[in-house]
Amino acid sequence: MKTRKILKVIKSKPTLEGAGVHLKRVFGFSEAPRMDPFLLLDDFRSGNPARYLAGFPWHPHRGIETITYMLEGTVEHRDSLGNSGVIGPGDVQWMTAGSGIVHQEMPKAGKGDRMGGFQLWANLPARSKMMEPRYREVRAGDIPVVRSGDASVRVISGTVEGERGPVRDVVIDPVVLDVSVPAGGSFSLPLQAGHAAFAYVIGGAAAFCGQNDPYAYEAEGSGYFDMKREALLGDCSLAVFGEGTEIRASAGESPARFLLMAGRPIGEPVAWYGPIVMNTQDELRIAFEEYRNGTFIR
Repeated sequence: MKTRKILKVIKSKPTLEGAGVHLKRVFGFSEAPRMDPFLLLDDFRSGNPARYLAGFPWHPHRGIETITYMLEGTVEHRDSLGNSGVIGPGDVQWMTAGSGIVHQEMPKAGKGDRMGGFQLWANLPARSKMMEPRYREVRAGDIPVVRSGDASVRVISGTVEGERGPVRDVVIDPVVLDVSVPAGGSFSLPLQAGHAAFAYVIGGAAAFCGQNDPYAYEAEGSGYFDMKREALLGDCSLAVFGEGTEIRASAGESPARFLLMAGRPIGEPVAWYGPIVMNTQDELRIAFEEYRNGTFIR
């Protein structure tokens, strides 16, 4: 197997979304071409209710799928299809916007006023942009936890050690894993060649792909390689991987936890504004016209 190397390291950045929710944008519009088929990853962990209770009131989506994974607190979902539900720690919400859906997501505090999780946007290819919308919830107890090497892996989507995750039928065939590696431990996973892949550290610090200190990665936006950075990547760091067929990770003197995500690139033009992602500017214009005139929901 060819071990993937780190192409780029990104630190998530504070931003405001919804009605005033303070979150961290891991990647979004400017990085999307490199991340194809993924569009956006948000980290909304917080211990201050004033920074998240305003939530995400009613808003439209078209042309994408979203996967929301909770660690703490809860989020209440309602949408134009009549769906409603609440997801809590360890739960997953998977929504296919397809031809159009209008929904709201309202967070609530958990223990110690903590609320947090992650939302990943996956693009849809042109042939699926106008597919029928759908909404599903997956409970924490339905997500398998497997041992792989030294690691404990929650398999949200994809397959690890023969265990397949419950989030299925996402068009871009993603792998979404929550990986915990004990201090001094290691983890490896075969991945499909040609698929985009990245890891987001959410606890402790991890080294990836045997790139021990000193190691090389592209400093953000520079185009150059820095050989003197520390090998361990800490909380809120995203490692974007290059080509290969295997991901390897290890923890240092403390345990490490990260989300590992991969998916099949679409390779199509992207026309994106706010919550709607299409292939052309004309399709984008039509979507917003339909939203304004009340014909958005098919």
